[in-house]
Amino acid sequence: MKRRDFLKAAGVAGAALAGGPAEAEQPADPIEFAGVLVDTTRCIGCRSCEKACSEEHDLFVPDIANDNALAAERQTSETQWTIVNRYETSKGEVFVKKQCFHCWQPACAAACLTNAMYKTTNGPVIWRPSKCMGCRFCMVSCPFDIPKFEYHEWNPKIQKCNMCFERLQEGKRPACVQSCPTDALMFGMKRDLMEIARVRIYNHPERYVHKIYGEHEVGGTGWLYLSAVPFEEIGLRTDLGTTPYPEYTRDFLYGVPLVLFGLPALLLGLNLLSGDDDEA
Repeated sequence: MKRRDFLKAAGVAGAALAGGPAEAEQPADPIEFAGVLVDTTRCIGCRSCEKACSEEHDLFVPDIANDNALAAERQTSETQWTIVNRYETSKGEVFVKKQCFHCWQPACAAACLTNAMYKTTNGPVIWRPSKCMGCRFCMVSCPFDIPKFEYHEWNPKIQKCNMCFERLQEGKRPACVQSCPTDALMFGMKRDLMEIARVRIYNHPERYVHKIYGEHEVGGTGWLYLSAVPFEEIGLRTDLGTTPYPEYTRDFLYGVPLVLFGLPALLLGLNLLSGDDDEA
C-alpha cells in the first residue's frame, strides 16, 4: 500500500476506534445495491449530466456551451458534484464523467464518528447534516478524494454526489442518467449492470478493455466503467487494490480490547503480587 493510502486507512482506523469499531467490522450489506454503468465509449462530452446535477441539487450551474471547462482536467468540488473531463488517449479523445463512486463498504462511512456519512440500504452513500460534527474524517479516508467541505460558508456542509437519493425514493432515475442523450449512463441493480457490461465486452471485444472498473476496486463500487483504453489513461486510479478500506482496520480493532483491558489487568495483577511480597 502506498503512503497516501496508508494514511487514509489510518484515518479510518482512528475514527472507527473513537466512534465504534463494530461498524468497521460489519460485512457488506447483503441487499442488492443500485448503481450506474458508465460506458465511456458512448460519452460525447456534452456535459448535460453536469448541468442536470447542478439544477437538481441547487448548485452552481455551469455554462456548458461557453466556459471551455474541457480544456483542463478538473475535480469535483463543493459546488459541482459531477464533472466531465476530456483525455487524449492511445485511441484518441475520450470523455469521462466523475462523481462519488458509492463504494459497497465506503471508507468515508466507516470513518465517520457520528454516522453522518451513511451507506443506505439501496446503495447511495449520503451525508446527513443533522448528525455531522465537522471532523472531516470522511474527506481524509476517501480513496477517490470525493467529499468536499464548504470552507467559505458560515454554515459549512460536506458536499458530494448522493446518487439523487431523493429521486430514487420517488422511483426516478438519477438526474445525470435521465439527461444523458447517448445512453452513456445506465441506472440499475449492480448485478444487472455487470451482466450488461459483460455482454458488451463479449459482443465487441475489440471495442472494450476486458475489465469492468468498479467490479472489485476497493471491494466494489456502485459506479461501474467500461473503456476502450486502459483505465489509467482516463483518470481512474488503478492502484487501489480490491480490499475494502474498512478491512484494513479489522485486525487493529480486534486488538484494541486486549490493549485497553488486558494490559491494565496484567499490571494490576503484578502490582498486587509485588505488594504481597513486600508484606511478607
